[in-house]
Amino acid sequence: MDTIEEQRKRFIRPCTLVWLGLLALTGVTYSIGSMELGGTQIVMLVLIITFIKSEMVAGFFMGLRKTSLLWRAIMASWLVIVGGGIAIAYLISLK
Repeated sequence: MDTIEEQRKRFIRPCTLVWLGLLALTGVTYSIGSMELGGTQIVMLVLIITFIKSEMVAGFFMGLRKTSLLWRAIMASWLVIVGGGIAIAYLISLK
């Protein structure tokens, strides 16, 4: 029979997995920036990654995954509006 300490050493909490995912996604965006990649597809990819990271932070670290659908929808809408504004500003600047 394992002791509680031995069980804790083998157990990875969901917030730790989310944190590792955030680190991985941050590494991807950092790599894109350090390789100086550009173009509309790359900018949209970075915005999508940013949206995913924001949803992960809101869901797990702000505690919105346990709230009602209304609050999650408000947060997602805000993220879409801000990300959409950035995308529109970028696309307008290309003209």
